[in-house]
Amino acid sequence: MSESDKYPAESDRRRFVKGVVGGAALAGVGTAGSVTVNSLTSAAGAGGGQTTAMAIENTGGPAPRGMPQIPVEITDDGFLRGKWPEVTTETQQGVEIQVAKEDMPGGVTYSGEWFQYCGLEGYENIEPNYESDNIFRASSTGYDWQTEEYEAGEKVRADSFENYKEWGNGIGEAGVGKPISATWRSQDANNTIPVVVIRSELIEEAAKDNEWLQASTENGFIAWLNVCTHFCCVPGYKTTEDSASYGAENGVYCPCHQSTYDPFSIVETIFVANPRPDD
Repeated sequence: MSESDKYPAESDRRRFVKGVVGGAALAGVGTAGSVTVNSLTSAAGAGGGQTTAMAIENTGGPAPRGMPQIPVEITDDGFLRGKWPEVTTETQQGVEIQVAKEDMPGGVTYSGEWFQYCGLEGYENIEPNYESDNIFRASSTGYDWQTEEYEAGEKVRADSFENYKEWGNGIGEAGVGKPISATWRSQDANNTIPVVVIRSELIEEAAKDNEWLQASTENGFIAWLNVCTHFCCVPGYKTTEDSASYGAENGVYCPCHQSTYDPFSIVETIFVANPRPDD
């Protein structure tokens, strides 16, 4: 990457979107660079096994790969929803099981197996047929702006992010992206699935020439499962000043073991998803 690309004059800040997948194939050149593949291999199991997922890139620390992306859409009444794959039945290792899987633009097969790690494979709300409206709901704790605007469990509205081009909280640069800490598919469930949703100009710009991002983001909104792939901790985007010591003041930082992630770099990851208990 040239210095002029890394620090464009018009923004006077680093261009974070890099390595995202473009076109109809995953093994090609994205909008700003080659696809990165983070991989981890081990024995496969029924209902799990080797899985290819799209994730926010792991950029440092002990985490083996990025955290899986959740495709976002805005409902007709203005709420943010995380898309869940279509549910079908298929045979794996001679056994018929339900799977949540569908082909999406950009040559991506979106699957519920993306989220089957760190014990989440045992959650009822990761089951393919779990009934949910899939709308993101505000967490009980989070950023100052969200705790002022939302009660825990309230549906997240797209119009809450109108100042996303200016928002800042004193950590890193202002205007990079406005976040909310939320839950997904967790209404009336025994377990909570933690997510982060961000609206950013960087995502809007990247999606212009990228089939996958056009299909998995909307109006600059992007989301991911916020469970660190190293030791299952919950990282933070712009939540601690310590992140600057690890170059993650404008990214995601896990304070437990210092893993870092770039939410504006979407990469292909290959890992072994854990089988669901009932499988």
